Amino acid sequence: MGWLEEKNGYIYIHIHVQPRASKNQIVGIHGDSLKVRLTSPPVEGAANSLLVEFIGKKLGIAKSKIEIVAGEKSRHKTLRVEGLSKAETVISLDIAA
Repeated sequence: MGWLEEKNGYIYIHIHVQPRASKNQIVGIHGDSLKVRLTSPPVEGAANSLLVEFIGKKLGIAKSKIEIVAGEKSRHKTLRVEGLSKAETVISLDIAA
């Protein structure tokens, strides 16, 4: 699973974001990334905020436990998630491993 890594007690999720979609949804795997469609446009950090909120809800954790550690101004982002295992992440996101 190239889109999901576990290092130093954190989970890292590599995400490909498609902004301005009709609804927020996880589409599946796109190369080595998890493809996520978001309704927000990619301006002034709106898509980043929505991504953290959306993934937090999917994982059932607080937004404060999720941080964008790479790609803030790119469609390709890396999220660092605290407090979950790799298995819990896969189950929560409902993605085939």
